[in-house]
Amino acid sequence: MRSLCVFCGSARGHSREYAQAARAFGAALAENGIELVWGGGHVGLMGVLADAVLDGGGRAHGVIPSFMVERELAHPRSSELYVVDSMHARKAKMAELADGFAVLPGGFGSLEEFFEVLTWAQLHLQQKPIGLLNVAGFFEPLLALLRHLVSEGFVAAQNLDLIDVESDPQALIDRLRAYRTPEGDWLSKVQLDRT
Repeated sequence: MRSLCVFCGSARGHSREYAQAARAFGAALAENGIELVWGGGHVGLMGVLADAVLDGGGRAHGVIPSFMVERELAHPRSSELYVVDSMHARKAKMAELADGFAVLPGGFGSLEEFFEVLTWAQLHLQQKPIGLLNVAGFFEPLLALLRHLVSEGFVAAQNLDLIDVESDPQALIDRLRAYRTPEGDWLSKVQLDRT
């Protein structure tokens, strides 16, 4: 794994643990020689993460829409900064540059990005690993919802295997590196209701 795309908040959240985890994750990326691909911002957890990678001697490749650059949200120390036309183009470029995905605490945008790459994996449109850094149990409600989707018949149980979950940065990196695409094809199992 040469590069990892990380989705996380443009805010820091209420708990200090979130910024501490972002800092530790960035440091671990640099220590492992994994380049960061991220949303290009200098604010919130995004900025903390990128600063930690760069301070650790690593490389950080930002992908940011032009309207955010105009609002002076771009990280001034990016190793490389890609300025794109839209949020859609941003996600496509981030996915192109990365060998895997990790999600740290964040808001609607982070969750939307997570669900998009997860859906791509479910549909076999991408086969890169996806991980959640479950800082202080942040993702427990989301994981409960995902299990509920399985129990209600909207998601195949094996699709939960597309997500690696760890609370420790190095443990998550190790799991993402060891990831193997699960067997099976969701599309071949779809049953259409013809009644």
